[in-house]
Amino acid sequence: MKFAVTIDPHISRWDLVRYAEELGYDRAWVPDSQMIWSDCYATLALAAANTRRIQIGTGVAITGTRIAPVTAHSIATINQIAPGRVFLGIGTGHTAMRVMGQDPMPVREFREYLRVVRGLLDGEAVNYTYRGKEREIKFLHRDRYYINLDNRIPIFCAANGPKACEATGVYGDGWVTVGREPGEVRSRIEQIHAGAQAAGRTLGADFSTSLLTAGCVLRPGEKLTDDRVIEEVGSWVTCELHFFYEIWKKSGEKDELIPAHFADNWDAYLDRVKNFSLPERASFRQLHDGHCTFMQPDERRFVTPEAIRASCLVGTPEEIVEQLNDMERSGLRELNILPAADQANRVYRDFAELVMPHFR
Repeated sequence: MKFAVTIDPHISRWDLVRYAEELGYDRAWVPDSQMIWSDCYATLALAAANTRRIQIGTGVAITGTRIAPVTAHSIATINQIAPGRVFLGIGTGHTAMRVMGQDPMPVREFREYLRVVRGLLDGEAVNYTYRGKEREIKFLHRDRYYINLDNRIPIFCAANGPKACEATGVYGDGWVTVGREPGEVRSRIEQIHAGAQAAGRTLGADFSTSLLTAGCVLRPGEKLTDDRVIEEVGSWVTCELHFFYEIWKKSGEKDELIPAHFADNWDAYLDRVKNFSLPERASFRQLHDGHCTFMQPDERRFVTPEAIRASCLVGTPEEIVEQLNDMERSGLRELNILPAADQANRVYRDFAELVMPHFR
């Protein structure tokens, strides 16, 4: 089991990555969401220049907000600062698109995007279509090292649906998910391997499988209703609530899509949304306010013990170790924790001191 952190990209807090390195974490992921955080590549550049061991990359880069050659060029630039330590996490864009009231990129376009990025990062000439005009493109001036393609940059795909998982098998070196139900994990890994096989690839033991979640290490006597616990995981639980609301709304309000751990409070949450001050065409700004950064005070009531257990990795050190062992048996090989921004240092330290030694 490997251990990683996802930081909230604040240009003045890039040193969270260095702190994670000092604590012994294997990777640091830096998210890409233009309406709520600092630029991920600027943050990565500072982290790259001030760390020596930890692997760093986007967590995840969003295909809908940058064209493929720009994404390839940006991550290859970071690779010039931290050669051989850089990865490209990439996805269709839940947060970055929805905080503009837009939808994530369709899977067919995502697959094409991956093809172009992988080819460019491999130093190849690739056919690329921009505004209906197809041309063959390739990075120039390789010998001057404005970018580094000599040290291969792995691509880790955020994917859940069958077609996205198949595309991950074709072009990816790893997979990141937010769900850890064993049956779903195994099914998606099978889809990834099927995609690889169809493309003539064989995924080796080094294929990365990562779970992104929040976590809290409980002290003796602590309960899931305690303030410290809610403060550390609340921003993640409410992020999932926002996501499931968006899916429910766009599907035509099909109640079978409401997760069981939110069901008892669903009507109360609908009342909250109904009372937003912004008009419907702008209400997504209030819906995602605080996204994966802090918990809105009015949403604290939705962070129930049931929702925490279903959404996060919580428990005593021994209980978390057992949960991680279960994850490994289902095929997940990395824990990637994203706490509330103001609690990040404490959560990183707790896992480093109380959980990670069991796997080292």
